[in-house]
Amino acid sequence: MQNNMPDIAHSASALQTGTLDWVGMGNIELPLVIEVKGLGQVTVTAKADAFVDLQKEDAKGIHMSRLFLALDSLSCEKILTPNTLKQLLDNFLSTHNELSTSAKVLFHFELPIRRPSLLSKKMGWKSYPIKLDATLRNGVYTLELALDITYSSTCPCSAALSRQLIQDAFQQAFDGTELDFHSVHKWLGSTEGIVATPHSQRSIANIKIRLGEHIDEFEILDLIELVENELKTPVQAAVKREDEQEFARLNGQNLMFCEDAARKLKALFNQQQLADFYIKINHYESLHAHDAVAYAVKGINGGYQI
Repeated sequence: MQNNMPDIAHSASALQTGTLDWVGMGNIELPLVIEVKGLGQVTVTAKADAFVDLQKEDAKGIHMSRLFLALDSLSCEKILTPNTLKQLLDNFLSTHNELSTSAKVLFHFELPIRRPSLLSKKMGWKSYPIKLDATLRNGVYTLELALDITYSSTCPCSAALSRQLIQDAFQQAFDGTELDFHSVHKWLGSTEGIVATPHSQRSIANIKIRLGEHIDEFEILDLIELVENELKTPVQAAVKREDEQEFARLNGQNLMFCEDAARKLKALFNQQQLADFYIKINHYESLHAHDAVAYAVKGINGGYQI
């Protein structure tokens, strides 16, 4: 009975002929087990966008169920690696061999990682938004990793203005008096002594990396640690008082505008000899109602653009 069911996508004529760049489905929910260097196999809840192009001009449409079933097979039977990702795209094309020459898939998910606090070493979960974007076009496989790193940024200008206010308060408190160590030490620990603090804000670095064509595993943890070690002030999970104090010290010793953060990461990535990279720095200002934003790319021909 099922063999006699109509297949409109195969048998009907298109209302309007022409090729299409991508056709498929978005926001497909599915669990995935991803292999991450340094973490092993991690189960995540992902959303997928799956596409093929439509090169047969008079075809009514593609076979969307075939894309869905290939994704379901990856979810239930395989581990997500760079190799199985390419196999998925090969499957998309082999099931559309008369219709398509290119395939594309995007996975969006949050990667949970156990992270230690700064000094107490208490452990807590942090989730990192991740996007994997893979394309197979004319036999060429490209793979892109995008992730967001959240950190704290303290304004250098605000810090300088705060220091000036503290100097003024010190002058008012001690001008004309004979100074002694214990009086100054006590004053510095009082609210009268620290009359101003610089403003800081939660900030996010949006990063995209073009991965090598022949990589065997996702080095997401390595990239996260590379960026967090460079910025110095990643947001924390579990925090005791000693961790909060150390976080305050790190903020005070690593003042940065959005320009500083972008330049730090650009220089860092250039040292890694990456094929290509894209950086967007977002400082969600506590002083202003608007944000401070900076961009940087490697700047190669045919590479990422702003």
